[in-house]
Amino acid sequence: MPANKKHLTTSKRQRFAKITAGFLGGYAVTVSLFMAIGFWVDHINVLMTLRFGGFMLWATLFLVAFLFRDGWKAWGVYLLCTLVFSGLIYIGKIYNPIV
Repeated sequence: MPANKKHLTTSKRQRFAKITAGFLGGYAVTVSLFMAIGFWVDHINVLMTLRFGGFMLWATLFLVAFLFRDGWKAWGVYLLCTLVFSGLIYIGKIYNPIV
């Protein structure tokens, strides 16, 4: 059964934006989240969790990017999340300079 035409109306730019947001933006969010958690709890355990849980989070974020109507909004949300987690890393470095 062929796909419904109303779901195939996205432009090539939107498709590219969604794919890159899911792939690169999802990766950036995943890594920055686990790095931020690593500054607040034992970083060895977080790195071991990143090996498996990180892939599951990245794959989920990859799929979530396709739920946005606009691929650039997905990029915006992923970059905002990355900046928030990077801010937490910065705060973690200030308050815990030993790490």
